Amino acid sequence: MTSADTDDLTTRRQAAMAVLAHVAADDIAGHLVGIAVPAHENLREPENGLVMLRGRAGGDGAPFNLGEATVSRAAVRLASGEVGIGYTLGRDRDKAGLIALCDALIQTADHAAAIEAQVLAPLRARIDAERRRKTAETAATRVDFYTLVRGES
Repeated sequence: MTSADTDDLTTRRQAAMAVLAHVAADDIAGHLVGIAVPAHENLREPENGLVMLRGRAGGDGAPFNLGEATVSRAAVRLASGEVGIGYTLGRDRDKAGLIALCDALIQTADHAAAIEAQVLAPLRARIDAERRRKTAETAATRVDFYTLVRGES
């Protein structure tokens, strides 16, 4: 695998995680139904835990511990050897497992196109439509204030 192939795979995986992190587990599972999922095993059973959130005063000040967030994580290995990792905010173990499975499948030549077409593309379209709807809804409530300048004559 060349450096360009590795970069392309990394970019594809990042784009997939950006979509999968913003949808519910039921939505992911519903789109996976039409795909023949190969045999796989859990390397790490889906589990909940905490991560420390760090902040910086003013964006560039000294780092400090802001607080903790609950996350769920999972790791899956396909029979062909690809390993998928899934993390999500909250306590949704099923979602973490499904994200890990999709991550592993997107690394295979046999399933990458199917995952993109049947899972990621419809979910991405729905996320974009929801963002456009919220943007339009917010724009409808926009109020412009005008200041009249009094002339001194």
